[in-house]
Order: sequence, then structure tokens, then C-alpha cells
Amino acid sequence: MKKKWSLIKVIPMLLVLLLIISGCSSGASKGSDGKSGGKVKLTMSAWGNPAEIKVYQKAIDEYQKENPNVEVKLLPVPGDNYEQKLMTQLSGGQASDVFYAGSEYISKLISTGKLAELSEFLEGPDSYVKPDEFAEGLWGAAKKDDEIYGVAVDNNPFLMYYNKKLLKEAGVEKTPQEYFDEGQWNWDTFAEMTGKLNAAGKRGFVAENNSGHLFSWIWSNGGEMYDEEGNIILEENEKAKETFEYLAKLVKDKNVTYAGSLPKGQGADAMFMSNQVGFVAAGRWLTPMFSENKSLEFDYIPWPTNTGEKTEPGAIATAYIATSVDSKNLEEAKKFLSFYTSTVGQEARLTGNGNAVPSVSGIDEIITDAEIPEHASYLIDARESGFVDDKQSVIPGLDKEISDIMDLMYLGKQDAPKTIEAVSKKAKDMIEDYRQQ
Repeated sequence: MKKKWSLIKVIPMLLVLLLIISGCSSGASKGSDGKSGGKVKLTMSAWGNPAEIKVYQKAIDEYQKENPNVEVKLLPVPGDNYEQKLMTQLSGGQASDVFYAGSEYISKLISTGKLAELSEFLEGPDSYVKPDEFAEGLWGAAKKDDEIYGVAVDNNPFLMYYNKKLLKEAGVEKTPQEYFDEGQWNWDTFAEMTGKLNAAGKRGFVAENNSGHLFSWIWSNGGEMYDEEGNIILEENEKAKETFEYLAKLVKDKNVTYAGSLPKGQGADAMFMSNQVGFVAAGRWLTPMFSENKSLEFDYIPWPTNTGEKTEPGAIATAYIATSVDSKNLEEAKKFLSFYTSTVGQEARLTGNGNAVPSVSGIDEIITDAEIPEHASYLIDARESGFVDDKQSVIPGLDKEISDIMDLMYLGKQDAPKTIEAVSKKAKDMIEDYRQQ
């Protein structure tokens, strides 16, 4: 009887002990709810070189300091297959909680139904940033029917860089800045300057075949390629057609050199650094490298115009950060996204590295306080007036097809009228096919 009574007392005690041990064990390993050791676990996917990944990590570290209950793991993905991998992961419900998304395919991601809508959260009390803190032109295709699916991590308005020393040596009497101050920084002035550079045995301008360059040229002439509904109107828009004619003439007169025709390994940036070309166009990403070259004297200048106005809107390059509807910690993912794109998050990433412009207001001194180049404030002006394309980019694959057609014109193998006709037909066909899906 004594032994039997002891077993009756001991067995329940053992069961309680086992339950306690089991509970501790399950709390120490990551479960299906995305938590581990009492912490919320988030993952973030992004492309970028090692230096850029370090920049992203700065904002993650700041968030984790402020939110010690959260752990964010950064997952770098090669840029050449990033979009394909992201689409595969989203369709299988295996995407990271938050992830970078290119402006050229954000609309395709939205159409999958796998991106979380962010408007309500961003307007709420838990968000570190509000939608009205961003320049309106930055939303692009990330905003659909007034609903937000991606937030600009930062941005890069397209400007022109000019080589002061090279222009002077080529006999150009005034700088682009002086012409700009006089209201004469226009297409004729640009053609004259690049012509003098060419005559002096240098390159005038390196033209790159991307939508950022093309839209900046078209808008600088007051033209449009697409109407408000996203229909191609190139053949009906005289200002847009004039742009193609102007670019074709620059190519014919050798005022510009097509980047696609340069020998492998010799790009616009290298030619600018070695004082071989007077003008290149890009965002702020070239500035750190140019600034390190003590023998290089350069500055920014807005895109030359052909409308009589000193400035016109230019294109803006950007990437978005979005969240997956399948995230097991969706609210925390949204909170982190809002921090990453807030003044605090962007300041942590952009201070000192100088390769992008804040997409949110309040920290413009990161740009305006820069000592090199002199007119860094033009980046802020370009951000406020420019746009991220939200017409061409919403049609999957259209950017690439138009680039292939433009390639012939930049190589001097096809004139402007034929290029306009080919671009218009391709765009019309692809837009119709997309809308019928």
C-alpha cells in the first residue's frame, strides 16, 4: 500500500515537470508564429553589393536598438535574378516578411495579390512615417487606386554631371551654371557645348539607353509618351517626336557617344573620371566615386530644357520596400518598413555614404550640406519636381522591348521616324495584350 501510494503521488509530479520542460523547449526554438526566444523574427530580402548591404544593415541595427524584442535578418539576393526569385517566393507563400522591389516591376507584384496594402497602417499611430512626408512624384506604380503597396526607400533624380576642366580646355567660355543662371541652359546650348568638346577631340555626352534618360529628354521638351490612361501617344505628341529627332541628330553629329557602343569595361563613369567626356547623366550614385578623385572638378546641372522654362520635370529612379501578406508577423513587418523609410531610418542609411537622396522630407541637409559638388541642392529640386514613371513600367517587359528598339537609333542604324513607329507599335500591342489578360 505504501509503494502504491508513492507512485500515485510521483506520476502527476513527473507529468507537470515534463510539461514545464516541454514549454521551455518550444519557446527556445523558432515556431510557426515567427517568434524565437521571446523575440519576433523578421526577414528582409534586398539586392546590392557588399557596401550597399552594409548601408541597409545600419537601419536594421537602429530598429533593433529601439525594438529589442525584434530581430531582423537581412538576406542579400543577387540582382540579376532577384525579380524571378521574388515572384517564385511570393507565389509559394515563402517570401521574406519585407523585401525590396524594383519600380519597373512593382505593378506586376501588386497584381499577384501577395503584397500587403499599407495605407491604413502608415496613417495609423504605430507608423514611424506618414504618406504625406514623401514627394508625390515618388509613388509611381507603387500606389494603385490610392492604395499603397510599396514605399520608396530613397531615390535618385536624374541630373547631368559636367566636367569643369574639360569644358574650359575645349574653349567653352561659360559654364552650364552660368547659362542656367541666364536662363539659357537649353537644347541649343547643350548641342553647342558637346559639339565643341567633340571638335577638341573629346566626347561630348555619353547617352545611356534607359527610361530615366529617355523620359528626362522628353519631359525637358514638354512632351509625353503616354496619356493619363497609359495609352501610347508618341506618334501624336509633337514634342515627344521632336525629342527623338534631337537625339538622333546628336548621335549623327557625334555630339554624343552611346554607352552601348563602348568597349567592354569602359563606361560613362570611367570616361568622366579620366577626363574624356564632358557630360554624363545619372543620379547621386556616381558622386562618392567622383568625389574621391581629387583631380576631377565637377558639378551638377539640371537637364537642359527646350520649353523656355529654366527647369522641367525629370525622371527619378527609386526602389520600394514592401511586405508580404503571408508574413506571420505582418503588423511588425509593417512597423519595421515604416521605420526603415522614416527620417530616422533614412538618416541612418544615407548619412555619410552619399549615394542617394532621401525620399522623405525633413533630412534634406544630408544633401544640401554636402561640400562636393557645389550645387548639391539641385538634387532636392529635382526630387520635388520629378516623377517615377508609372505608365511604361506597369506593362511587364515593355521597358526591355523599347530599349531594344532604341538601341538601333543610338547606334545610328535607324532614324528617328522609324524608331518612333517601332516604339509606338510595340507599346500599343503590349498594352492591349496586358489589358486583355
